[in-house]
Amino acid sequence: MSNTEVYQPIGVFDSGFGGLTVLKEIVKVLPEHDFLYLGDNARAPYGSRSYETVYEYTLECVNLLFAKGCRLVILACNTASAKALRTIQQKDLPAIDPSLRVLGVIRPTTEVIGQYTSSGCVGILGTQGTISSGSYLVEIEKFFPALKVFQQACPMLVPLIENNEYKNEGADFFIQKYVTGLMRQQPEIDAIILGCTHYPIIADKIREHLPENVTLLSQGEIVAKGLKDYLQRHPEINRVCSKEGRVSFFTTDLPSSFDTSASLFYGSVIRSEHLSL
Repeated sequence: MSNTEVYQPIGVFDSGFGGLTVLKEIVKVLPEHDFLYLGDNARAPYGSRSYETVYEYTLECVNLLFAKGCRLVILACNTASAKALRTIQQKDLPAIDPSLRVLGVIRPTTEVIGQYTSSGCVGILGTQGTISSGSYLVEIEKFFPALKVFQQACPMLVPLIENNEYKNEGADFFIQKYVTGLMRQQPEIDAIILGCTHYPIIADKIREHLPENVTLLSQGEIVAKGLKDYLQRHPEINRVCSKEGRVSFFTTDLPSSFDTSASLFYGSVIRSEHLSL
């Protein structure tokens, strides 16, 4: 193995399965790197939990990934990125090890959203936690202050997806309710960010309730490109990431339960291991 024979994968964390939609795209653009995915399925979903709880859970899982050798961790979870990332970056990392890095998924998306709208009106679909945090409003304001941003919380979608109930009529009811709720705020919306990494699996269902001119943005490809650019800009970080093309999966819940649903999100068969909290 390169990098002085040390296994130092890039960690990818999510509260459940959604981050696998991001990992899948990252592996496509960085196939030589090692990756370690951790899903905190035992405590999912995070969307309705308090700032303090999301921060506590996220930091605990990030520390587990550090203990596994990760020097760089991606929070492939919008709720964790919104509620925990800044505190971990500013308060915890300097105390743990200033050379470690934790990145989120919100900023890469907001950096490019302006390229996808002609009307200047964009929408966000996300968990209650992500929407109430206002993180997308703050970040988009930095890069595209002229854009008008409209948000819609979708509290039922992650539980339906996590429990593999997203194909039934009950899910259709809530998808239509949330999409309609967003578009009623501003019919001129022509770009929508799927502000939860679970949502790409229901993107086709969401699209059914949208005008043809509306662009749906999934975060996977955007975050993958952003990470590749980041590593090119920071060779000192890229240098310490091991590169044997291996991908490992861990869950805080039962691996047998995780593997079945996770394989749907990742697009190929997954064999995970249990990681105790």
